[in-house]
Amino acid sequence: MSKDSKHQGPGGRGPGGGGFGPMGMGMAPQKAKDFKGTLKRLITYLNPYKLQLLAVLITAIISTVFSIVSPKIMGKATTRLFEGLMAKLRGVQGAKIDFDYIGQIILLLIGLYIISAIFAYIQQYIMAGVAQKTVYNLRKEVEEKLNRLPLKYFDSRTHGEILSRAVNDVDNISTTLQQSLTQLITSVVTLLGVIVMMLSISPLMTLIVVLTIPLSFVAIMKIAKKSQIYFKGQQKSLGQLNGHVEEMYTGHKVIKVFGREQQSIETLEKTNEDLFQSGWKAQFMSGMIMPLMSFINNIGYVLVSVVGGLLVTKKAIEIGDIQAFIQYARQFSQPITQTANIANVIQSTIASAERVFEILDETEEVPEAVAAKEIMAPKGEVSFVHVSFSYKENEPLIEDMNIEVKPGQRVAIVGPTGAGKTTLINLLMRFYELNSGKILIDGIDTRELRREKLRSLFGMVLQDTWLFNSTIRDNIAYGREGATKAEIVAAAQAANADHFIRTLPEGYDTILNEEASNISQGQKQLLTIARAILANPAILILDEATSSVDTRTEVQIQKAMDHLMKGRTSFVIAHRLSTIRDADLILVMNHGTVIEKGTHEELLEKGGFYADLYNSQFTVNQKNAG
Repeated sequence: MSKDSKHQGPGGRGPGGGGFGPMGMGMAPQKAKDFKGTLKRLITYLNPYKLQLLAVLITAIISTVFSIVSPKIMGKATTRLFEGLMAKLRGVQGAKIDFDYIGQIILLLIGLYIISAIFAYIQQYIMAGVAQKTVYNLRKEVEEKLNRLPLKYFDSRTHGEILSRAVNDVDNISTTLQQSLTQLITSVVTLLGVIVMMLSISPLMTLIVVLTIPLSFVAIMKIAKKSQIYFKGQQKSLGQLNGHVEEMYTGHKVIKVFGREQQSIETLEKTNEDLFQSGWKAQFMSGMIMPLMSFINNIGYVLVSVVGGLLVTKKAIEIGDIQAFIQYARQFSQPITQTANIANVIQSTIASAERVFEILDETEEVPEAVAAKEIMAPKGEVSFVHVSFSYKENEPLIEDMNIEVKPGQRVAIVGPTGAGKTTLINLLMRFYELNSGKILIDGIDTRELRREKLRSLFGMVLQDTWLFNSTIRDNIAYGREGATKAEIVAAAQAANADHFIRTLPEGYDTILNEEASNISQGQKQLLTIARAILANPAILILDEATSSVDTRTEVQIQKAMDHLMKGRTSFVIAHRLSTIRDADLILVMNHGTVIEKGTHEELLEKGGFYADLYNSQFTVNQKNAG
């Protein structure tokens, strides 16, 4: 589990997430900042499906109505059975139980329940289609938006947060639309229908049942308020436990090396104890809701039975009506509880929608040029003309930078951490927009090229290798669409990777795992070089490609890179200055400015910043060798 995976959506659908007590009353929903505005905006996504939603409403009403009238009809059968039985007991001549009538009632009820089930199925089927289409459109919109967002958006947020919004929050909306919306309609219709049916039987008994509602609400609200505190504590402890387990798992070797097993166990036990304490209190408090509601409802049933019995003795209502009324009274509390639960879920869903809409409202990349140019035969000439850039306003990083790189030149960029080396590459690839000035490739401003066409001119080999969970063949072929098997093998041979690939059990069909840990770091780097060779770019970017490998592997990689750089303009970011002595041009950067430039010999003769850097590394290497 990565650190990013700890981010959960508002729905709390991760491990242990949600804090649901019985009937969901213990849930502590995340609140939206602008509930009404977000709800209105979410409804606009449902506008194209007005007819389907109307069909859902009609089928829900029909299904619920057929279900609601059934107890009253059943009451007639009970009344007829009771009357026949009493007539027999009184010794009335020819008295008998009318089983034909009761049989007809039972057949009618079976028919009603079947019709109710059919309409409930149609309702769920239509709503599932509406929900999935709506969420499909929303997810598609989010995906397209993410493709249009600038790199700074992703740099300023964790992967987990973005994934949480794009996956968890959208799933939360999907679940609510498909389940909670239909449940809400059914609950409202059931509540109204039950009240109507109870009033048709006895207004007095209806009043008794209705009077139990405030008592139920007071009990629920008091317990829910208390349990929410414990549920928050439970979620906090759960997050700490997940974080601790993840940290201990990923840092297992370090813990062993420094002998910190006991401290780790003690921390785990303390966090686990906190989780246990808050967890059982939360479950206990929310678990009290059902018994309390049952107790209050049972008081209502007792009163209904007593009053109903008195009304039957006075011939005011029939005994079957009491049986039907008790059924309605039992149904009465269910939609209220469901509606209260759905209110929490909707609150959480609107919060999720708000988080998704925040992505959709983000500032996009600068639009592409209307009449975009294209470099048909790139030479690789690069010019920085009075370039200025800053990540934050009023905090300039690069000011008035001017660089001229001729086609085929090997340019090394050196300098301390934070000097702006990687920023230079980001600007070259147009991952960030310039504040002022311009960057030209073969005399054409990069802003006049489509980003896709601009980036196709470059090939990159980075310090952090980026390989996919697929075959070695697919990973190399990623460099060029439609590459043949022979071209892939030729690229691997040029990168000195063919030999080690063929020694693997499956050769080019060997599947790399998610982190490509089933091959060595040097082998990974050779594959990324093979991919860059296959792409055949006009300009190369090499960012510390040999920094994390041993000396022998470095020689192999260096040979592969030399082959790759032949005849191409190359930008090499390096910390080990010994690797860039043969560069045609060395740019020495500090605080976002090119403070020195020239060849290795020229810069050493100057005795400036580069000479100090080089000599300090040379001295360190000498000491290490000693």
